[in-house]
Amino acid sequence: MIAYLQGKIILKTKESAILEVNSVGYEVWLAEKSLEKVPEKGQDFNFYCQLEANERGVKLYGFLTHDQLELFKVIRGITGIGPKAALQISSLGSLEEIKKIIEEGKAIPGIGPKKASKIVLELSGKISPQNKSKV
Repeated sequence: MIAYLQGKIILKTKESAILEVNSVGYEVWLAEKSLEKVPEKGQDFNFYCQLEANERGVKLYGFLTHDQLELFKVIRGITGIGPKAALQISSLGSLEEIKKIIEEGKAIPGIGPKKASKIVLELSGKISPQNKSKV
């Protein structure tokens, strides 16, 4: 499992960055908000990673902090939420902040009202006084 990468940025696209680590280029897919913080070509950078495989192939998703990675895993565990949607949702803030955004009816790209309600329901069990600060 690839959990962390550190190297030089080789290329940035609209959805990913290629990071060279020991002469190997890793394409790391990022949320739009995270990608904005990735430096330009030639700069050193690091990502926490989650490797996802499905029938269409293998993708490496990147996060700026370990907390973002853990939040992605929680959201990814919700039935019907794929990695791309989980990546975008996890970039919105903490579990509590995401629940609040959805409850207020704010739009989340790629998530309809029915799925948003399901997310709130499933996240409700995961937000408790003990784990509010963890994720």
